[in-house]
Amino acid sequence: MTDVTVHPPEEAGAFDDEPIAPLSTAPDQAAGEGPPGPRRSPVVALRRGWRQLTSMRTALILLFLLALAAVPGSLIPQRGLNAAKVRQFFTAHPTLAPILDRLSLFDVFAAPWFAAIYLLLFVSLIGCLTPRVRLHIRALRAKPPAAPRRLSRLSSHADFTTDLDPAAAVSAARGVLARRRFRVDVREEAAGAHSVAAEKGYLRETGNLLFHISLVVLLVGIALGGLFGYKGDVLVKEGDGFANIRSSYDDFTPARLFGDRELAPFSFSLKSFHASYQPNGEARTFDADVRYRTSPGGPQRSYDIRVNHPLAIAGVKIYLLGHGYAPHVVVRDPKGHVAFDAAVPFLPRDATFLSDGVIKVPDAQPRQIGFAGFFAPTAAIDPASGMVSAFPGARRPALVLTAYHGNLGLDNGVPQSVFSLDLAKLTQYTDGSGQPLSKLLTPGSTWTLPDGTSITFTGLEQYGTFQVTHDPGKRVALIAAALIVLGLILSLRVRRRRLWVRARPAEGADGGRRTVVEVGGLARTDADSFAEEFDGLVEKMRAATGTAQPNQE
Repeated sequence: MTDVTVHPPEEAGAFDDEPIAPLSTAPDQAAGEGPPGPRRSPVVALRRGWRQLTSMRTALILLFLLALAAVPGSLIPQRGLNAAKVRQFFTAHPTLAPILDRLSLFDVFAAPWFAAIYLLLFVSLIGCLTPRVRLHIRALRAKPPAAPRRLSRLSSHADFTTDLDPAAAVSAARGVLARRRFRVDVREEAAGAHSVAAEKGYLRETGNLLFHISLVVLLVGIALGGLFGYKGDVLVKEGDGFANIRSSYDDFTPARLFGDRELAPFSFSLKSFHASYQPNGEARTFDADVRYRTSPGGPQRSYDIRVNHPLAIAGVKIYLLGHGYAPHVVVRDPKGHVAFDAAVPFLPRDATFLSDGVIKVPDAQPRQIGFAGFFAPTAAIDPASGMVSAFPGARRPALVLTAYHGNLGLDNGVPQSVFSLDLAKLTQYTDGSGQPLSKLLTPGSTWTLPDGTSITFTGLEQYGTFQVTHDPGKRVALIAAALIVLGLILSLRVRRRRLWVRARPAEGADGGRRTVVEVGGLARTDADSFAEEFDGLVEKMRAATGTAQPNQE
C-alpha cells in the first residue's frame, strides 16, 4: 500500500514543520486492540474519583438518595421522636420489627448508611461549588467582552445615524444602559470609532450559587443539631413535675458532642390534662396546662401546650407527644398498713386507649407484690377477646389485674422497665384449685388476695408524654432555607443579556458631522422576550442621541 499526502491548494506548506500521519486502514491502538499502555497510578485513579464525586451529576444523585433514604423516617416510628410508638410497633409486628431494627430503620437519621450519604453529599457539594464560586467572582470582576467586529451578525441588530460625534453618541448610549443596571465598559477603537460593551444578569448565576451554598449551610445546620443537640422523652402525671436534668428523663438521646452543662435549668409541672374526641372516637383536642420556671428561683408562668404549639424555653422546645391514663390504686398489707398509694401510668396499645401496665409494691409485707394487667377507659365485653375499650374517653373505666408475689428484682442493681414485671422470681396467686387469680376492678372497688393483701382502685388520673428537644442548628437551617428560596427566585427570574454599541463616523458624509450608531444584542436566557426589550433600548438610545433617524437600507 502506497502512502499519499495531500495539501489543500490554499494551505499547502502551512504545516510543513509538522509530521503527516500516513493514510492507513490499520486498527487504531486507542480502540483497545493495540499493545497495552502503562498502568494507571493510584494518583490518577484518585484524581478521577475526586472529579466524579465533585461533579454536579453526582451531587444530584446523592441529593436524590438522601431524599429517598429519609422516606422510611416518615413511614416508620422513630426512637428519637416517639419511643413509645416504637415499642408498640415491636408488639404489633414481632417478626418484622427486629429485621427493621437491624437495618436501623427505627433510627434512620442516626443510621451509618444515612450518615454516609449525608457526608458524601456534603463533600460533593463543596468540591463542586468551590471552582464555580472562584470562576463567578472572576467573571464579576472582569470587564464585559469587547464588541464583535460585525454586530450585524447577532440575532438582534439595529443601526441609526446621529449628528453627535462617536464619543458623545457612545456616552449617551452608556447612560441609557447604566440606568437599566447594565455593567458597561467604554472602549476607543480604530478609525475614530468608539464602542460600549454592556452585560446584565449575573445575579442569575449568583442565585444559582446561592441556592447550592445555602444547601451546604442547611446541611451544616442539621449537622450542628446532630453534634450538639439532644432529645428526651418524659412522662408527667397530673400534679407531678419535671426538672431538666438527665436523671429526670425516661428516655434521653444526646448528640455526640453534647455535655450535661448545656442543659438549661428550667422546670415545669403538669397541672391538668384535657382531651376531647369526636363521636366516632377520633381525637379532637389535646391540651396540657403546665406551670414552668426558666430558672430555679424564677417566677412561675402558665402555658397551654397543644399539638404544634410547643413551649419554648431558653432555646429548648417542649412538645406534647401523647397522653394516657394512670389508674390510682391503694395497696394494703394483711395488717391494713398502706404499702402503696399512687397513680400508675398504663401505656395505650391502640386508638381506643386499651392500655397495658404493671404495679410494683416493693414495700409489701411479708413479701413483695406485683400486679400486671390492662386498663380500658370505656370498658366493653367482646365475646371473642374479652374486655375491650369502646371509646378513648373515660366513660366506664375498668382495670383487670393479675397478682404475683415474691422478689420483684429491684434490689439487685439491674435497671428494669417500669412497664413490665420480671417474672423470674415471682409466683402467681392462685385459688384453692390452683387456678390463676385475676380481677376486674372499677373505681371504688377492692380486691383482697388470699394472704389478706388488698388493692383498691380509687380513681383515675391522666398523664402527658412530652419531648424536650434542643437543636442549636435550627436557626442556621431556617436562614439557609430562606436563602435557598431567594436563590431559586434569582436563578429563575433574572435574565442574562449582552449588548454592544459602536459609533463610527459615517463614510462620505457631507456637511455636518454624521455618526452611524450600531447596536447588537444577545440573549443568554429567555431569548423570546429579548426582541421587545432590545427594541425599547434602541428607542431610548435614539432619543438620548438627539435627532436620530433609523437608516434606510
